[in-house]
Amino acid sequence: MAQLTNEQYLERIQTGLIKELTKNKGALPPGFNQERFTLNCIAVIRDMMMDRKKREKLAEVKMETIPICLAEGAYLGLDFFNGECYAVPYGGIMQFQTDYKGEIKLCKRYSSNPIKDIFAKVVREGDFFEEIIDEGKQNIRFKPVPFSDHEMIGAFAIVVYKDGSMVYDTMSKQDIENTRQNYSKSKDSPAWRNSPGEMYKKTVLRRLCKLVDLDFDNIEQRRAYEDGGDSEFVDMLPDSDQEDKVTNVFDAGQAQKALPEPKETISGITGQRRKQKAEPVKEEAPDQGAYAKEYAEFEEGYSDFDIPDEVDEGLPFR
Repeated sequence: MAQLTNEQYLERIQTGLIKELTKNKGALPPGFNQERFTLNCIAVIRDMMMDRKKREKLAEVKMETIPICLAEGAYLGLDFFNGECYAVPYGGIMQFQTDYKGEIKLCKRYSSNPIKDIFAKVVREGDFFEEIIDEGKQNIRFKPVPFSDHEMIGAFAIVVYKDGSMVYDTMSKQDIENTRQNYSKSKDSPAWRNSPGEMYKKTVLRRLCKLVDLDFDNIEQRRAYEDGGDSEFVDMLPDSDQEDKVTNVFDAGQAQKALPEPKETISGITGQRRKQKAEPVKEEAPDQGAYAKEYAEFEEGYSDFDIPDEVDEGLPFR
């Protein structure tokens, strides 16, 4: 199998993403800016290619699954660069995951009962936490120790509706860790290792969301939302279904191993890498071709990379 250059690899992903979005254009939110979204997605993959650890994970991912993952963010109107969702290489495929911020955004947007406020909090040792049910009315009293870095002992989430009603859920540390160990799609991911507090909040919020009536506009949005949970108790897709799904993204004969073997090294790469500042996706209908010039400049500026010598060895791109 011929080895792809950096640009060929990214071009395949870009082509696959455009095909996926075109095939399911009815699932996109009103005013969706496809050009900006595509630009940002390519920047996401470029950044992964430039990071050693992420690059190693990316080398194990089937390239055909990357556009599918990125498109799921589009269906829900979530922005990768705002940290509302993530593309996570895991188990040989690129997996779509929503962030705590993305969960809140989706609940507010799609709840059939309008939401006034929704949030989750981590409870630490020394914090005051009390559940109250008085004459059928439920409430929570919470007073955290300011700026505490004590051990986390649990988390809770609350939804307050505009009609004055509320629902909440609580999970102890043992509950959350049990969910992580037994039902997480990536229990040892960087998110769990580096931001456990955020994952605690997301876990309890995602469970609470099962009590919230979310009325999505179409089935693709519903599927993307289900895929976006870290702990959905199921794999993304059975192997056979995954293969059927990805063959529709690329032309026949194009599906191939995503990256060359890691032992192959970089060659013939010179030039200066230009910094590209990605911008959040704005929900507005752009003029036709509004970003064509900018996109061309972006591609030209990244045609070559200036890679430090110490990371040349083992780079799975050429």
